[in-house]
Amino acid sequence: RNSNHENEIKTIQKLSSFHVYAPQQLVGVVGLEIHAQINSNTKLFSGSPVNFSAPPNSLVSFFDGSLPGTLPVLNRRCVEAAVMTGLALNCTINRKSFFDRKHYFYADLPAGYQITQHRQPIAVEGILTYSLLGGKKMSQVIRKSVHIKQIQLEQDSGKSLHDDTHSQTLIDLNRAGVGLMELVMEPDMSCGEEAAAAVRELQLILQALGTCQGNMSEGQLRVDANVSVHRPGEPFGVRTEVKNINSIRYVARAIDYEIQRQISVLQRGGMVQNETRAYDSKSGETMPMRDKEGLQDYRFMPEPNLPPLIVYEDDASLPTGIDACQAVVVQKIREELPELPSVKRDRLVQTYGILPEHSFTLVNEEGLVEYFEAVMKATKKEPRKVIGWVTNELLGQLKQQDMSVSQSPISPPALAELLDLQEAGHISSSAAKQVFQEMWRSSSKTALQIIQEQDLGLVSDTAQLHSICQKVVDSHPDEVQAIKNGNKKVLNKLMGMVQKETKGRADPVLVRTILQEKTS
Repeated sequence: RNSNHENEIKTIQKLSSFHVYAPQQLVGVVGLEIHAQINSNTKLFSGSPVNFSAPPNSLVSFFDGSLPGTLPVLNRRCVEAAVMTGLALNCTINRKSFFDRKHYFYADLPAGYQITQHRQPIAVEGILTYSLLGGKKMSQVIRKSVHIKQIQLEQDSGKSLHDDTHSQTLIDLNRAGVGLMELVMEPDMSCGEEAAAAVRELQLILQALGTCQGNMSEGQLRVDANVSVHRPGEPFGVRTEVKNINSIRYVARAIDYEIQRQISVLQRGGMVQNETRAYDSKSGETMPMRDKEGLQDYRFMPEPNLPPLIVYEDDASLPTGIDACQAVVVQKIREELPELPSVKRDRLVQTYGILPEHSFTLVNEEGLVEYFEAVMKATKKEPRKVIGWVTNELLGQLKQQDMSVSQSPISPPALAELLDLQEAGHISSSAAKQVFQEMWRSSSKTALQIIQEQDLGLVSDTAQLHSICQKVVDSHPDEVQAIKNGNKKVLNKLMGMVQKETKGRADPVLVRTILQEKTS
């Protein structure tokens, strides 16, 4: 028996020592670079208008086409947008920043260089806090944050349209020189889901600020992901860059695919190449584009035609003789910051006692918070019941018909009236849904008109309900017997029969009382 016991101990020791030395799992490391197109009327250094759907090459000034002798003039709106974005992301705003030329040859870059901020960008060292829904029912809010290394101002390039049939490339310079903010995030994330949540939160912040419209399908927000894998505690692995991901769903898929691809390459004993890859949404895979082996020398140099960019803390720090209208004043911009999405979500949960996941649904849909709050002002119904109507009935209809909240045929006061009629016991919940559908179809009619026209009001006439209940009880002797034998659940079945007879218009409380009398 002793030797058995010793063998057991040896086995346990072996297992535990194996456990200590077993290699840790490989995990992903993800950093993002995001180009956000600044929401301004004109380009960063020229007076050309910005318009996505304009005919090709119709918005190109002499400067955009890089004609000799043209000079850049900085757009103040773009600087203010970058400062506002920096403040919203808790960045330090550099009082002095510089513009640089980044040289590379490409057909859609007429000057042969891009004006960017390489040495000292406008904003540095920020933090973006984002939330994920996790837990068993996806109802637990997990807060995470990612550090923002910098935000820099730069020009966009033109567009190259590759025409394979005639094997030629067409150039459209409408986008050349449009103002961009490049946001560089530190590699603080570990999977596609985290990166997608961070991008979505950033998109909501930019839209709330009005500094970028954030429409990914029009290229207003473009994501490049730097992905590598390593064992925790060891140095980061060789990274690949997945370029130009153009939807939040694809951000998650592209990154998760790339992490798995790198893990399987390493497990087969291979090496991850330092290369640029593109995500193919049809196959769900990333493909190599060009390798970064011959590292490009961008020959950065200070932009000789632009002085340092100076922003001022407040009016008091403005030098004499400078017109306040011409200067960018950080304090003024700070005062204009709107309520940010995370603050709005917390406020909704605090004020109305709704669930965190509902606050996400409200904030994610443009105009839905305002709609919900307008209904709350006009109704006596409790918030948790109102949220059900807004997120299920209203949002369901809007999604089905691909409409925005502002296009809803039912106004907040009209929905509030319907909810109050239900709350006061004039209609049942199933009838309320019928009325809602009818209001959606003919927005000119009020809830009350529809209830009267279609005779949907609750039947509260006791004598009438007594006779209907009697009829149901008489025609279901087995069920009545079961109730008398103590099976109270069967009562619900009889209630269903009564509701069927009255087309869902019977007052449920009254029906239950009458049936209990008749079956006791």
